[in-house]
Amino acid sequence: MKNIKLDILAFGAHPDDVELGCGGTILKEISNGKKVGIIDLTRGELGTRGNIEIRNSESETAAKILGVTLRDNLNFKDGFFLNDQEHQLKVIECIRKYKPETVLCNAQDDRHIDHPKGASLVSDSCFLSGLVKVRTKFDDLDQSSWRPKSVFHYIQWKNSSPDFLVDISGFVNMKLEAIKAYKSQFFDPNNNEPETLISKKNFLNDVINRSADLGRLIGVDNAEGFTSKRVIGINNLNDIK
Repeated sequence: MKNIKLDILAFGAHPDDVELGCGGTILKEISNGKKVGIIDLTRGELGTRGNIEIRNSESETAAKILGVTLRDNLNFKDGFFLNDQEHQLKVIECIRKYKPETVLCNAQDDRHIDHPKGASLVSDSCFLSGLVKVRTKFDDLDQSSWRPKSVFHYIQWKNSSPDFLVDISGFVNMKLEAIKAYKSQFFDPNNNEPETLISKKNFLNDVINRSADLGRLIGVDNAEGFTSKRVIGINNLNDIK
């Protein structure tokens, strides 16, 4: 795909990470006219349920539901990718290609080892992408340095304490539709594959309940939480919801 300037670029270690962690925020930002892209680091090939072909199809369907400008996959090895120079350079290429103002990525601390690993990989790559002496190419052309203004981490399995919350009231139903596009991963009484933590019958209710509980904290119906490594500044006190 040609170079497209994005407002927001969301990374996920696996297909469905982004939908679960920040699908409502993406939907809201797109409704506000922002251009949003998704990059999955792996195909989720080590997942208990489904296979690469199924998950590729599911991620394409979810992307259409969300209405993102683009979705790509870096084909890193599920479970075994590293936060090293080889992988960082691939992520840097994407950051410099799409020049996002904001990057969203995996939780800094979580149950699945790929989530904090993906968080560190993307966060470190965002910093390195701003260094002019880090050389990368796209289509045989030298890329210019680019550092996103903000890098935020969505909350996943663990109930991490958020640094800020995004009001996603009115976008929860569409978020759930995007999540349900991953039919192989979630509850289906006709699926005979082994049960996982996220394929349990109540899991999607837990997703709704979390967003409702986070919303309660700021006096709205639903919210998604994010953490940040750096201190977040505001222009004035009226910016606070």
